[in-house]
Amino acid sequence: MTYVEDELKSQPECWIRAASEAPGYRDVLPAPGERVAIVGCGTSYFMAQAVAALREGAGRGETDAFAASEFPHGRPYDRVLALTRSGTTTEVLELLGQLKGRTRTTAITADPHTPVMTAADEIVLLDFADERSVVQTRFATTAVTLLRAHLGLHTDTVVADARTALAAELPQQLVACTQFTFLGRGWTVGLANEAGLKMRDASLSWTEAYPAMEYRHGPISITTQGTATWMLGEAPEGLAQQVRATGGLWIEGGLDPLAELVRAQRLAVAVAAHRDLDPDRPRHLTRSVILAP
Repeated sequence: MTYVEDELKSQPECWIRAASEAPGYRDVLPAPGERVAIVGCGTSYFMAQAVAALREGAGRGETDAFAASEFPHGRPYDRVLALTRSGTTTEVLELLGQLKGRTRTTAITADPHTPVMTAADEIVLLDFADERSVVQTRFATTAVTLLRAHLGLHTDTVVADARTALAAELPQQLVACTQFTFLGRGWTVGLANEAGLKMRDASLSWTEAYPAMEYRHGPISITTQGTATWMLGEAPEGLAQQVRATGGLWIEGGLDPLAELVRAQRLAVAVAAHRDLDPDRPRHLTRSVILAP
């Protein structure tokens, strides 16, 4: 078994623990009414997109998401929340250094022995969700679960759906597909982006991700036999029928969208195995991006 297989299977237990610990971090996580920016790189950036949409949609305050390298320094924020599994990512550390003494910062990380522990003003440590695989799975979803619980949006159903996502068989025809598109709406657009990244990371697949309504404005032209379109969350009316009419495979996301992401993680590993690839060590990638001076 690869590291990533073992780690993705542990997500229900990680989510339960994160939800139980969320109240203890209430004072270091964004408070209602704060103007917040959430930043990250790669997977963490896509999780930031999801959480920002969740928080603003819940009426907790204006919330933006940025890649750490693209933070708009001209905008005022009450708090910047950084997501960084490794605690060593260059762009995140540089941004936290630039914000020191100017804007309150909180970092959610997995490793207590890294520079982010002093770079941020406050820390949320999810060391129980750390990973050995280069490919992120459980840290990302556990961070989202912690923040969903902080917003009062986590339920036991989410964990039950995650267990279903791990136990149910994947549609067999999926593994043989040559192209994958993931769609989302609202907070699940970030999850769709991450599902696409997982497929590229682990299995070198041709994948794309879009807001569901945007899919009809051009991208649907690539859909045909041998392609799969996977909806995370509720689909716009009529979209499933339009995709099926192209001959493409439509996958309806019936579980909680975070659990649907777990299914997509499993698919990435299955496609990697089908192609005789090592999903723990994707080509050209490392666990953390540390840029040389």
